[in-house]
Amino acid sequence: MNGRELTVDGVAMYESLPPDLPAPGVLVLHELFGLNDDIRHIADRFAALGYVAVAPDLLDGGRVSCVARAMAQLQRGRGSILDTAEEHLRSLADRGNVVDARVAVAGFCMGGSFALLLGARGTARAISVNYGIFPGDDVAKRLCPVIASYGGKDRLIGRDGRKLSRALEGTDIPFDIVTYPNAGHSFMNQAEGHRVSKALVGRPLMAVAFDEGASEDSWTRIEAFFEVHL
Repeated sequence: MNGRELTVDGVAMYESLPPDLPAPGVLVLHELFGLNDDIRHIADRFAALGYVAVAPDLLDGGRVSCVARAMAQLQRGRGSILDTAEEHLRSLADRGNVVDARVAVAGFCMGGSFALLLGARGTARAISVNYGIFPGDDVAKRLCPVIASYGGKDRLIGRDGRKLSRALEGTDIPFDIVTYPNAGHSFMNQAEGHRVSKALVGRPLMAVAFDEGASEDSWTRIEAFFEVHL
């Protein structure tokens, strides 16, 4: 793998390349904590699986004003941050080292919510949604193939996996959605900021914690799903 820091059109990002090129691409969208080492490691893992992985910083270093704007845009289902993410996805698809414009989005928490919105815009061939907020039936019924993972102990977002499943039932959209009963929110992430989030929302509400078993099972499912759809 070959990882490096980039700045593209004023946006900081991390790029990780697989040993063999060209390859399909994965746009990695971070949590509320921004582009951190946890997301870089996730990009590296996608590169190890054979994907060109790019992780842009959508929150300008995690500024509070950017976080608030992102949350407002998620509620509206549109906005400049989503448009920027889509531009990065299209740029990834146009790269010479990405084969046949085959790109996917993998998002976590806030990034998972943006991944759902991007999955209805036509560029991505598949999306991996990890504890993302259900975008509503209208968006769900326009999605590309989607693999999603949720934590059953997450009392704030955990039920959104069932909402997404119900919305996709009876459609022609391939999907694989699992809610892990013993996992909480952000169970695939090991960001240092989790200690802050635990203090803010409390373990009884979201049960924020890394869960190795649920995380590794999710990675196994993602690898198999992307292999089929990319």
